[in-house]
Amino acid sequence: MKRAIWGALGALALSATAAVAEYPEKEIQGIIQWGAGGSTDTVMRSVTPHAEEVLGGSVVMQNMTGAVGAIALNHVAGASADGYTLLMGAENPMLYKIMGLGDKDYGEFIPINILARGTPILVANKDAPFDDYAGMMEHIKANPGEVRFGATGPGGLPSVITAMINTVEGELDVIAVPYDGDGPALTALQGGAIDVMPAVLGAAIEGIRAGNMKPLAVFDVAANDKLPGVPAVTEFNDGYSTYLPWGPFFGVFAPKGTPDDVVAKLSDAFAAGVEHPDFVALMENRGFTLMGIAGDEAEEFLSKWQQGTAWLLQDAGLTKASPEEFGIARPGE
Repeated sequence: MKRAIWGALGALALSATAAVAEYPEKEIQGIIQWGAGGSTDTVMRSVTPHAEEVLGGSVVMQNMTGAVGAIALNHVAGASADGYTLLMGAENPMLYKIMGLGDKDYGEFIPINILARGTPILVANKDAPFDDYAGMMEHIKANPGEVRFGATGPGGLPSVITAMINTVEGELDVIAVPYDGDGPALTALQGGAIDVMPAVLGAAIEGIRAGNMKPLAVFDVAANDKLPGVPAVTEFNDGYSTYLPWGPFFGVFAPKGTPDDVVAKLSDAFAAGVEHPDFVALMENRGFTLMGIAGDEAEEFLSKWQQGTAWLLQDAGLTKASPEEFGIARPGE
């Protein structure tokens, strides 16, 4: 009898091992939090084909927009933890709780790979009546309530950069115009529907190079060599040094509970994708900084990013709830 039981258990174990070894047996769904043409979409559609080569399966990517990315996150969080539904996201979920956008963040997920991070930049319509950051500030003060700033909702890159500006310069009297991601917003900027857009350099750089929009300042502690002649915002106001460097990030996530062997296969595949020469060249050309981290290193990065950004927004008066309510300590405490 015991021999029969052990035989049955052994058969089950072999069956489970075989199932994992065969992963993926069907298409994997990659749910992108933002619209087509934005920075998250660009990064994910660039790295995934290289990851597929190593994984030995196909990843079908779908843009699922809305609620500052929360619709996509909730969709994947509610999916089976079997490795067949992945979230391809950016930084926003780390702010959902304090912004009142939801009760989930990346704590519900396993970071398969934090692929890269971006540098924020402030860009303007090519016909805007100012050519740099100082000129923009002067124009806003002379024309209160007229300049239209693109936005992507609470917790998005534009809201964080705008919070920095308001904290350093004082409250801006501008009009916020919302869009489902920086791709649609940058299209609107080029069409004249808005005047200024805080965006990630990687999404804006081709439009800048084509002369379809003009860069005002890079939100970093130093100028970026991908855009010669475009100053860092700290050259206009050193008060930004307290908050910089800061930037968005892009990562692939699986729901918690996904089998370890499946996570390992996915992590190895996307780690190889990050190192592929074509992806490296594309990211460097567009001004992204490659990261390629997973496991404990990725968890530590997410925690530090959440702390710094959550308290910046709290101090700017933009949060719905204090970070303390969710156990997010102020940096340095």
